[in-house]
Amino acid sequence: MQVPGLVEVAAYGRAEVKYAADPDSIAARPRSRNPWIHLVNPPPITPARRPWSPLLRKLALLALFVSAGAALAACPPAAPAPDLSQSALAASVDRGLLWRIDKDGRSSWLYGTLHLGKVDWALPGPRVRRALLDSDTLAMELDLQDPATVAAFAERADPALSERLLTPERRRRLARQAAEACLPESALAGLRPILQVTTLSLLAARTEGLYGDFGSELFLSGLARAHNKRVVALESAATQLKMLAGDSEAEEAEHVDQALDELESGRAVVLASELAGAWARSDWNRLGSYNRWCECVRTPAERRAMRRLLDERNPGLADGIARLHGSGQRVFGAVGALHMVGPRGLPALMAARGFRVTAVLPAAAPAVARP
Repeated sequence: MQVPGLVEVAAYGRAEVKYAADPDSIAARPRSRNPWIHLVNPPPITPARRPWSPLLRKLALLALFVSAGAALAACPPAAPAPDLSQSALAASVDRGLLWRIDKDGRSSWLYGTLHLGKVDWALPGPRVRRALLDSDTLAMELDLQDPATVAAFAERADPALSERLLTPERRRRLARQAAEACLPESALAGLRPILQVTTLSLLAARTEGLYGDFGSELFLSGLARAHNKRVVALESAATQLKMLAGDSEAEEAEHVDQALDELESGRAVVLASELAGAWARSDWNRLGSYNRWCECVRTPAERRAMRRLLDERNPGLADGIARLHGSGQRVFGAVGALHMVGPRGLPALMAARGFRVTAVLPAAAPAVARP
């Protein structure tokens, strides 16, 4: 599993954030754990009241089980608390890729997200924020606050499947990577093998200051809910699990081995950092040429995985956004940035569905050609 798989699943390593069940009651709940509530109706911000919670657990059980001293110093630091003050919001910078899509007299939006990030990237910038606030519905690959979605990724693996896939050598390699991530061997043992190695890839990115805590979707979802926007999923957890695992046990085993190779060589971290940097700069050319520099489409298996990750899912994502728009809603479609590039990317697919597609971020992105 290459870094695209990591990027797809990074957010699932976070703990769920609790929101008010009744949208009308949101503004009246000063202790809500939705970080955006304090920007919509802000109380004084102090360290003691900062509306934040540790977010890397659930899927990976990601406590840093390190006692102190030298052992702690060898571990990547825990994610810092972001600055959610009004001044930080005012200073936030637009990142990622943004298009306006128009049809039937309404505007919707496509936003290319990153599912992990740095603390300084946590708050969306003014153009992204305005586009979301001008929308009725936030549509994401998955709604990470949906209990059924969280449960699907945290579900214990079939012991027989794990026994077949996790040979003694794979177990040894996984244990070594868990130790480097400051996790006990048992922390990931209940997860499906592909999720174990994907979670380890996510954790490895902490050395570059990249955390699932600061992925785009968490803050977009919080902002949408704070403003009583509808939040919908374009895919199911089962769909994404199948995408990660492949079509057979042999294919899942191959993905596990590839991911372990990338972790052991350090390539996984280098690639995650390069991809994240391109996203943060809204570097369309770098993101659009990903397949030429990622070294992740070298073998037939890797090319199949990339097609399954992007090309095979994009029509369904585009159809879901088009259906929501066609029902009269203004949609903010927030999907991983690699789904946006190339002739089979979402901007091109929306143009093929009759939308007028206009680049907003970066404004100099090339014109969209229909596939």
